[in-house]
Amino acid sequence: FLMLPRRYKQAISVAADFILLLFAFWSALALRFETLNPDITAYYWQMVIAPLLAIPIFIRLGLYRAVIRFMEDRVVFVVAGGVTLSVVLLAAGIALTHTFGLSRGVLAIYWLLAIVYVGATRFLVRSYFLRAERSYDSRKQIVIYGAGQAGTQLAYALRAGREYQPVAFFDDNPALQRSELAGLRVYPPEKLASVISSKQVDELLLAIPSASRARRAEIIERLEGLHCKVKLVPGMADVVSGHVAVDAIREVEIEDLLGRESVAPDSGLLGRCITGKVVLVSGAGGSIGSELCRQIIRLRPSRLVLMELSEFALYSIEQELAALCGRNNLQVELVPLLGSVIHLHRNEMVMKSFGVQTVYHAAAYKHVPLVEHNPIEGLRNNAVGTRHMAEAALAAGVETFVLISTDKAVRPTNVMGASKRLSELILQALARKGGATRFCMVRFGNVLGSSGSVVPLFRKQIAAGGPITLTHADITRFFMTIPEAAQLVIQAGSMGQGGEVYVLDMGKPVKIIDLARRMVHLSGLELRDEAHPDGDIAIEVVGLRPGEKLYEELLIGENVEGTSHPLIMRAYEHEVPWALLTERLESLDVASQAFDFEKVLALLGMLVREYAPARHGDGELLWRAMVAPSNDDVLVH
Repeated sequence: FLMLPRRYKQAISVAADFILLLFAFWSALALRFETLNPDITAYYWQMVIAPLLAIPIFIRLGLYRAVIRFMEDRVVFVVAGGVTLSVVLLAAGIALTHTFGLSRGVLAIYWLLAIVYVGATRFLVRSYFLRAERSYDSRKQIVIYGAGQAGTQLAYALRAGREYQPVAFFDDNPALQRSELAGLRVYPPEKLASVISSKQVDELLLAIPSASRARRAEIIERLEGLHCKVKLVPGMADVVSGHVAVDAIREVEIEDLLGRESVAPDSGLLGRCITGKVVLVSGAGGSIGSELCRQIIRLRPSRLVLMELSEFALYSIEQELAALCGRNNLQVELVPLLGSVIHLHRNEMVMKSFGVQTVYHAAAYKHVPLVEHNPIEGLRNNAVGTRHMAEAALAAGVETFVLISTDKAVRPTNVMGASKRLSELILQALARKGGATRFCMVRFGNVLGSSGSVVPLFRKQIAAGGPITLTHADITRFFMTIPEAAQLVIQAGSMGQGGEVYVLDMGKPVKIIDLARRMVHLSGLELRDEAHPDGDIAIEVVGLRPGEKLYEELLIGENVEGTSHPLIMRAYEHEVPWALLTERLESLDVASQAFDFEKVLALLGMLVREYAPARHGDGELLWRAMVAPSNDDVLVH
C-alpha cells in the first residue's frame, strides 16, 4: 500500500470513507430502532445521499491531502466539521423537500458515529503503519537528552521516519522525571548507563538547543564514557534563519567540546574599514580568507577584490559569494583575480586600478612540515609576499592593511613560524617609517576545520577504524572556530594607529590526546589501550613532525594590554628599524633566487632573533636532490 502512487491511495481512502459512512448510517438506524435488522428500504436514498454529501466536503477541507502516517491530531476537527456540514445539508434538504421522513434521532446518532468511524479508522491505520515501521531491523534505537519542546517535537518527527526509533527521554528537570512525554518515559541522567545498556541504544540525541555552549560541553563530557554515539539537534532559531535544515541532526563538533562562549561583536568596529569601501582579501580561497570574504560581504563593501593563487579555490569562493549576494540582495561588485602576492608591480596596479581602501592579507603557506621541506618558497611567499603587498599598499594609498599572523610566529622553531614573524617585523617597520597606510597584525592559534587541522584528520581516521596518529602524547594547541577568528580579525583591524600586534584570546590550550579520546568516545566507540585491549580505536604516537612544537604561545614577552574588546589584546614586542631590515631582506631575496639554502636560513636567523630551528627533518628537498648524497648530513637544520 505504501508503494502505491499517491492518487491511488487517495482513491482507496475515498472508497473506504464511503463504505464507513454507509455503515454509520445503518448503525444509526439499528440503534435508533433497537434492532440488528432495521428496515432500510424507507431510508435507502438518505443512506446513499449522506456519504455523497460528506465526501465532497472532505475533499474541499483537504482531508485526503493529509498523509496518514504523518497525520496530526487536528484531523479530528476536519472530520467533525465535514460530517456536521453534511448532516446539516441533509437535514435541510429533507425539511425543504418533505420528500423523505427521517427521525432526528437517526441524524444525531449518524453524526456521532460518522465522526467516530471516519476519524478512528485513520488513527488505527496510522498506528498500524508506525508500528510496522518500528519493526524494521534498520531502525536505530535512540534516546533523547532533553524532554523540553525541542525533544518532544523531535520524538514525534523521528517516529514518522524509518531511521530512528526513540525509546526514552532523559532530562535534568526533576519535575519531568518519571513522567511520560510523547509516549516515552523520562529518566534522570543518573540512569543513562543502565537504560542505554538494557534497551540496546545505538545513539543519543542531545536536544537542548537553548542551552549555553558551556552547559552543552558539560553535558557532553558526562556522556563520554557511555560508548554510545552522541549527536546534536539544532535549535529552531538556526532552522528559521536558514543556517541548518529542519532535519539537521549532526555529529558533535570540537567547538561543542570546548565550551567557549561567543562574545557579541562591536558593530562599530565591524563596519569601520569595510562598509561602503573597496576591500581586497589575499588568499581569498583559503580557510581564513574565505570566511573573511563571507563576513565582509555581509557588511556591504562597494567592491570586494578576491586575490587567490589557486584557480579552483578562487572559482569556488566567487561562486559562493555570488550566490550569497543573490540570496541577500547585496549589491557588491566581486573582482576575482588569479595570481601570487609575490608580484610587487601587479599588486600595486591591482590596488590602484580598483581603488582598494582596505587589505586583509591572509595569503600564506601554513602547513609546517611542507614549508619545512620547501623553506625557500615558504619564505618568499610568506615574508617577501607580505613585503610586496605592504609596499604596494603604501604606493597605492591604501588606508588599512591587516596581516593575518599565527601563534607559530612566537619563538618559532620552524620556517613557517619564522616567516610569519618576519612578516610582522616588516609591517611594524613600515608603520614606523610613516605613510598613509595604517598597518596592523592579528595573531591567533589554530582554527577548527582549516586545511591541515587535526580534527578532520582524526574524524577520518576514526571512520576508517583507526589508528589515530598523534605526534606526541603531551602536545597542546589553542583552538578557535573559523567564523569567530574572522570576526575578531575584522574588529582588531579597525583598532589602533598603526604598527600594533593584536593577539586574540584563544581560551585554554587543549591537550590533543584528550581531544582524540573524546572524539572516539562520542563516536560510540571504545579506546583501545592497556586497560581495554579489545577496544575499537587505538592512538598511535608517531613522533613530532619537522619543525613542530609541543606547546604554542601567543606572546613573545609579558608586555601586553587589553583593548575595548574583551577577546582582543595588544602586544608590545621588539621591532627592527626599516633601514636595517630592508638591507637584510634584499640579501634574503637574492639568496632565495640563487637558491642558496644555507645562506637563506642564516639570514632568517639574523632577521628573526627568536628563531630556534628544530634539529630534525630533511631540510630543503630540492636542495638535497641537487647536492651529492655524501653531503646530506650538512643539510639537516
